[in-house]
Amino acid sequence: MIERLNKPVYVTQPALPPLEEFTDYLRQIWDSKHLTNNGPFHKQFEMELANYLGVKYLSLFTNGTLALMTALQALHITGEVITTPYSFVATTHSLWWNKINPVFADIESDYFNLDPEKVEAAITPLTTAILPVHVYGNPCNLERLQYIADTYGLKLIYDAAHAFGVKINGNSVLNNGDLSILSFHATKTFTTIEGGAIICHDEKTKKRIDYLKNFGFANETTVVQPGINAKMNEVQAALGLLQLKYIEEYIAKRKIVAETYRTQLEGIKGITFLNDIKGVNHSYTYFPILIDIEMYGKSRDVVFEEFKKYNIFSRRYFYPLISQFPTYRNLPSARKENLKVAERITEQIICLPIYPELEKNTITKICELLKH
Repeated sequence: MIERLNKPVYVTQPALPPLEEFTDYLRQIWDSKHLTNNGPFHKQFEMELANYLGVKYLSLFTNGTLALMTALQALHITGEVITTPYSFVATTHSLWWNKINPVFADIESDYFNLDPEKVEAAITPLTTAILPVHVYGNPCNLERLQYIADTYGLKLIYDAAHAFGVKINGNSVLNNGDLSILSFHATKTFTTIEGGAIICHDEKTKKRIDYLKNFGFANETTVVQPGINAKMNEVQAALGLLQLKYIEEYIAKRKIVAETYRTQLEGIKGITFLNDIKGVNHSYTYFPILIDIEMYGKSRDVVFEEFKKYNIFSRRYFYPLISQFPTYRNLPSARKENLKVAERITEQIICLPIYPELEKNTITKICELLKH
């Protein structure tokens, strides 16, 4: 008989550096009294992070949602934007806040990213951009989406919230499209408690983004456009600098957790999981599985509730679809028949706990529960 775990195990847990090391950074902030507004840690973190990620230009933000909202402003996006229903709500909310009409297209069944063929079919004279998501950090069909964007004269903005450090054949996935957006939320592989960034490809665009995130100020007395306050503060930046020292260790440990799950879940009828993609360096942000009710004998929701009895808190991520929320469900593109793959995946998906310090015996207990 499998016993209930003494301590709760959540779907994720932030990886943090030694407190005594962070205290040294905090002391410098206290001494300088420079808490925000492009301080020394902010400048250093922006430079070192760009170097680590292998990108040319990067602008730090206080969170990923404001980064995405600002990215849409920076590219003057209007009208309709084709996006995925299978994401966190912030993806579509960012469009709504910019008075942009979201148009949902269905996803592919292999890694749950936007289906390029469905994207192309959804283009209208009002379409101005495509907003795909690298779901769970697995890269979208980059070449096909870029071809479609180029063919129809559309902007291509990637929500790369899950894709920190992800590379394809040694090249950062963030160097694709017009802009890419990162999140450093506490649930992510790399965290600054809250935080985010926009990756762009030229100095002029970065300057515009930097103006937008600071109320539109170009200098002390010149406001060039209506901006917003989305700046990252010095405490976040200091933590980010420290996290860079440990991120490779975090990812390596997450990879071991993912590989342990795959080994132990192999062969369980009705349960499938995602394998690594050849040539891709993954970040292992989440470990999703699909539960087929007919083959497994229990629904995803039953398993979700059963886990709770054992002090295991998985997550139905993403459920429900964004297209099912009241704000969006009456859109023509939100119809179920338009999103057949997404509708199926959202009913089967469940993310199992994954974080660097997750113990092997806990993983084994989770897998034993799924087996029995």
